[in-house]
Amino acid sequence: MSRSRIAAFMRRFAKDESGISAVEYGLLAAGIAVGLWAFVGPEGIGGSLQSVFGGVRDDLASAAPE
Repeated sequence: MSRSRIAAFMRRFAKDESGISAVEYGLLAAGIAVGLWAFVGPEGIGGSLQSVFGGVRDDLASAAPE
């Protein structure tokens, strides 16, 4: 391959932005996952939900004993 063909290929490769969208979607998914973990985790609303569902479980167990 000649130098001019290699240079032309490198210019086309540098201008190609089709693979960028996959990286952007990956970063978006990672950001959403971190946000959900922070919101629903034990320090967020997750602890409150755990106590609510624990109370429902206990009430159902006492209402319908085995």
